[in-house]
Amino acid sequence: MRDHYSDFTSRGVEIVAVGPDAAGTFQNYWQKENIPFVGLPDPDHSVSKIYKQEVNLFKLGRMPLNCVIDLDGRIRYVHYGSSMSDIPDNETFLNVIEQLDKSSV
Repeated sequence: MRDHYSDFTSRGVEIVAVGPDAAGTFQNYWQKENIPFVGLPDPDHSVSKIYKQEVNLFKLGRMPLNCVIDLDGRIRYVHYGSSMSDIPDNETFLNVIEQLDKSSV
């Protein structure tokens, strides 16, 4: 998503990534990797609990959870990953966003 961030922002969309690390660790990683979108530290897992993100210690912790949330706070698309590499490609998200845009016209 980092390399195609402008594909999202040009559609009026913002990306927010939530991670389990403390604020300092999270901020250092974001700066080191030059990630242009918002990163939200969630060390107490409050956000992950709200969205029912699975934690599997045998698979290195939190499983990927990807959502498209509209401006009213409603989840319009959700993907619960079954492994750390189970993340939809950018085109999947862009297609969902395009369909939501069409339905709001």
